[in-house]
Parts: sequence; structure tokens; C-alpha cells
Amino acid sequence: MIGSLRGTVLERIVPSTVLVEVGGVGYLVTVTPRVFAELEPTTACFLHVHHHIREDAQTLFGFTTRDDRECFDILLGAHGVGPAMAMAILGTHSPRGLHNIVITSDVGALTMVPGVGKKTAERLFVELRGKFDVFDVAPAHGQDGSVVSGRSNVVTDLREALLGLGYGNDEIRDVMSELSPADDMALDRILRDALAILGARRA
Repeated sequence: MIGSLRGTVLERIVPSTVLVEVGGVGYLVTVTPRVFAELEPTTACFLHVHHHIREDAQTLFGFTTRDDRECFDILLGAHGVGPAMAMAILGTHSPRGLHNIVITSDVGALTMVPGVGKKTAERLFVELRGKFDVFDVAPAHGQDGSVVSGRSNVVTDLREALLGLGYGNDEIRDVMSELSPADDMALDRILRDALAILGARRA
């Protein structure tokens, strides 16, 4: 079983696969959109890996943090959640953010994930409650010492702002997938970027 990879990014294969060379061997690794954007060709990288084995295939899923990989493993333990849905969830919400979503039963935030409807979200709340407590850590702080909002709060605020401006759920889901906001990104900046993308699509 492969648990981690340290090497050089040779190639990015759209939409979500990177080719990482380790000791002369190239490994194809599936990652989230945010990680995909970070791993530019020729750069060194270290990935925590989930080695997923089925009868007909073996797939490597890579994460830049141990928390992301552990969260992925927890999600796979939920009924009806396969690797694709688990990656989609992590592509939208951080582990800490997902913990907040589960304990508050925030249906709107979880249904922003492609493929997750209201019924699926409600079932996941029941199955996952209590399993993400390990990610309930102290808030992160920015360089100026201020508390940094978790991604779930930013995503929720952005969704509510765009809904208030008349955009539909499908439009919001698509733009969130394209933006993949970082945990420390300010809401006004994300909203400005989202409106620029949505405005160009409607033009």
C-alpha cells in the first residue's frame, strides 16, 4: 500500500490528475481542484496518499495535509459515499469546515457539493456526526493576529450573498468549483471574483 509520495510534478492532466515522479517512476494521483492548482509542473511536492484498491482498478488519491486524507477516509466509511463524492466534498469544504457543517446540520452548505442533494446531506449528518470531532481545533490566525474564518463559513456567506443577488444554485455551485477558495481568503475578495466569473458567463 502506498501511504505517501515525495517527488516532482511532471504533468497536470485536466481536470484533477497529476503525474508525480518518484525515483524515476511516475505515479498518477487524483487530487482536489485546489491542490491541482497548487501543483505546478517541475515543482517538488509531498502528498499524503489514500491507495484505493478495487478488483478492476487501483487509484491514488493525494492530499497536501494529513487532515484532508483522514477526512477522506472518514467520508469513505459513510454509506453511499465513494471516492468521487468524497473528493467533491473535500474540494468544497475543509475538514474543520465540514465538522462545522455536520454539527450545525447546514444542508445548504453541504448541497453545494456536486452530487449531494438534500436527502443525501441529511443522511450524512446522521452518519458523520461525532466522527469529525478530531478536526474541532482552535481557530487559525492570520499574519495580523486576527481570527481566520473557516472555509465553511466563507462558502456559506458567499452562497447566501449570491442567492440574494439572484443567482441560482447551479450557477453558484459551478463558480465555487472554479474558485476553490482558500480558508484565509476574505469574503469580499471571493465575492468580487465570483461576480466577475458569473458576469462574464451571463454576458
